[in-house]
Amino acid sequence: MKKIMLTAAAVLAFAFSNAQETKFGVKAGLNISNIGGDVEDNSAIVGFHVGGFAEIKLSEKFAIQPELLFSTQGSKIEDSGENFSAEDKLNLSYINVPIMAKFYVAPKFSLEAGPQIGFLVSAKDKYKETFDGETISSNEDVKDNFKSIDFGVNLGAGFDFTENLSAGVRYNIGLSNIAEAEGEDFKLNNSVFSLSVGYKF
Repeated sequence: MKKIMLTAAAVLAFAFSNAQETKFGVKAGLNISNIGGDVEDNSAIVGFHVGGFAEIKLSEKFAIQPELLFSTQGSKIEDSGENFSAEDKLNLSYINVPIMAKFYVAPKFSLEAGPQIGFLVSAKDKYKETFDGETISSNEDVKDNFKSIDFGVNLGAGFDFTENLSAGVRYNIGLSNIAEAEGEDFKLNNSVFSLSVGYKF
């Protein structure tokens, strides 16, 4: 992990020293997230992300874009039967730091890829069960069950409507095991599809 962070810092230092133009901006959007690995019958939940970025143009076609984002992610399991329904929803909140390499295949359209490190802020397990018209619910802090750092890779594309306004689509593939299960071969990983709108200053 230290090597990855040092490499990312070196890339940013190189980008800033060779930048032809740097623009700062803000972005926000929708997350559709799920959790893969040793879990079954779970489904995606809807969340959001919001934060800022810097687009560092190295040439007409190539740019580096570091970002700092607050992101809500997770997954849910639902069950139902006669006079019975239940939902177990895991809500994870991260501070994510992607570093994207952007290649402009056309003047306004770019393809992007890059690593991302995430820092877990909170983890809540929200359970709701209804049986014969009676409902019980709980909201438990489960942060100790998850690792504090997540690592993944992003793939995506972006389109600049104007010099300031842009939109993007991105898929985050979680590469690290986020489950904090000592002595057990139990693995979980994040998976997030996101749509965003950005504004460059």
